[in-house]
Amino acid sequence: MKMQTVARGETNPRVRRTPRLLRTVLVTAQLAVLLPAFAGWAAGQDNAAVTPPQLRGVGIDQRLNEQVPLDLNFRDETGQPVTLGSYFGKRPVILSLVYYTCPMLCTMAENGLLNALRDVKFNIGEQYEVVTVSFDPSDKPELAMAKKGIYAGLYGRPGARHGWHFLVGDEPSIRALTQAMGFHYNYDPKTRQFAHATGIMVLTPQGKVSRYFYGIQYVARDVRLALVEASDEKIGSPVDAVLLYCCQYDPVTGKYGIIVSRVMKIAGLVTLLSLGTMIFALSRGRRHAGA
Repeated sequence: MKMQTVARGETNPRVRRTPRLLRTVLVTAQLAVLLPAFAGWAAGQDNAAVTPPQLRGVGIDQRLNEQVPLDLNFRDETGQPVTLGSYFGKRPVILSLVYYTCPMLCTMAENGLLNALRDVKFNIGEQYEVVTVSFDPSDKPELAMAKKGIYAGLYGRPGARHGWHFLVGDEPSIRALTQAMGFHYNYDPKTRQFAHATGIMVLTPQGKVSRYFYGIQYVARDVRLALVEASDEKIGSPVDAVLLYCCQYDPVTGKYGIIVSRVMKIAGLVTLLSLGTMIFALSRGRRHAGA
């Protein structure tokens, strides 16, 4: 049997390959982490470059610990005048800002809220209130009543009939509320639609902003924890606003589309390529080691 010998002072070629292989693996792993982030940034830059005027300034600023003006006047789903403060004082409140004729995102956000609340063991009307306010001053109580009938029925617990409120209001009250919540939107007269972001807010019984949730899907466990904290008048910490601009206005169709999926696709592709490179490097290293 022939045995390979290495003279003193000479480095085994296999030994030289090992650090080189490790460096390749480490660099590939770093690329797998950094390139998806760059892909997200690049997608954001691309979308910023083509952002239409309707979306400029649209978003949700986190106004934690801000006192919501409780003396604002609205009308409930029955058309009766109410003040915002009539829903505060005893229990925490989940606030959602939508408009009832929204063709896409508002319904998705309300559906996401409904799904989360159905998984929360607390009951609407017992441990907390839900207040949904339209930021479209042209929305009427009839639309609010229709929305309440749908969501209270789908929620399926009796407390929603008197604990989930759907309000409409005039421009001054709507502006005062949305500004206090940091909710910014634009109206497009061509399509008669609003450009807006989506999210929900949790407020303390005294009407201070405690927590924000962005997007159209909300984790029931997190919502429950936010309600517990808000009930004790605790103010949460700022949250990651990655989903703040999850909608993009399409001037051709006059609708909104999710752009996060584009970022995820790019990031996923880069990750797969990086992992493929790492696997190739490892398999090549094993072949050389067995030679």
